[in-house]
Amino acid sequence: MDGLNKGLRKVEIAMRWDPSPAGQPSTDLDLVAATYPADDPYGDPAYVVHFDSRSPDGTIYLNRDSKDGQGFGYDEVMTLELDRLDVRYARVVVGVVIQQRPAERTFASVTNPGLRIREGYTVLAEDDFGGVPGATAATVAEFVRDGSGPWVLQPGLRGFEGDPVSFTRTMGAAHRP
Repeated sequence: MDGLNKGLRKVEIAMRWDPSPAGQPSTDLDLVAATYPADDPYGDPAYVVHFDSRSPDGTIYLNRDSKDGQGFGYDEVMTLELDRLDVRYARVVVGVVIQQRPAERTFASVTNPGLRIREGYTVLAEDDFGGVPGATAATVAEFVRDGSGPWVLQPGLRGFEGDPVSFTRTMGAAHRP
């Protein structure tokens, strides 16, 4: 039956958090995704998708962007159409960045954060960032494939301490098999 496995096709990454308490600066978390070429899957990303951007081919895009966590349900949602991603890409790493303006924050200072990764109605992974309380950013998932084979999820939360620009440059090198 393994020959019938089509792998992951269209995945949704959703993040939620509660607004900052009254009188405190707003908290802004952002989803980011970096795509890596098959000939160098742990090198520099071919491109990075974040707020105000999408992949050149339209396969990775942000559906919802929140700057303060206000709203119902999930505040930030990104879609990855892996089944449409060109065969020259072998890896997509997804992360979460806490914007450091107007106040410096770590996941410990974010009120009620949550992450859900799903395909259709099937939940593939969930997390509350409790494993990386001192981090300012974290990778939350890696999607990989071998050649033109099916995409698979390698979930895992890995914290990062530093500025958002440094994180997007190094997020794909953070974990090697």
